[in-house]
Amino acid sequence: MNTRTDIHDRLAASLKQARRAKGLSLDAVAKLSGVSRSMVSQIERGESSPTVATLWNLTQALQVDFAGLLEGRTAPGIEVIRAEAAPVIAGRGKGVRIRILSPAEAVGETEVYDLSFDAGGVLDSDPHGPGCRESLTVLEGALGVASGEDRQDLKTGDTARYFADRPHRIAAEGGAARAILIVQNS
Repeated sequence: MNTRTDIHDRLAASLKQARRAKGLSLDAVAKLSGVSRSMVSQIERGESSPTVATLWNLTQALQVDFAGLLEGRTAPGIEVIRAEAAPVIAGRGKGVRIRILSPAEAVGETEVYDLSFDAGGVLDSDPHGPGCRESLTVLEGALGVASGEDRQDLKTGDTARYFADRPHRIAAEGGAARAILIVQNS
């Protein structure tokens, strides 16, 4: 028995089965995982040996247990992402930490972020897709939000809903602040 071929066959079958069970196309899996469509296709056909990083991205996008991939196990019924393990977006804004709270498959539909602002922190954003809306709820501190020419000041507990298909900005007013941001239809 050729172990390499057997492993490739099981891996290919498990990934393809997981993708189909979720009703996802190759293009959708590529978008969710960051792995090219052609690579996903080659892996599913057993024609490519994916790196651990590629497999990790695919298993996260498909919600398949990485360790049980070769056995075809699905992820547990309750998925927990520990605070320190949540992905963080770097290089956006000044004095802002952005943690991603939503799952990979929500990209473009409903994205949820935990925003932590240092005093004077600012998050400037270019327009998202047509009709995109954001909902910002201040958990601590005070924030100013601008969408196009409109501007509002928010304090702890306030929520602002606004169009994000135009330039928009969120800025800490006074001291540090924290908020939850929900982006719809980006």
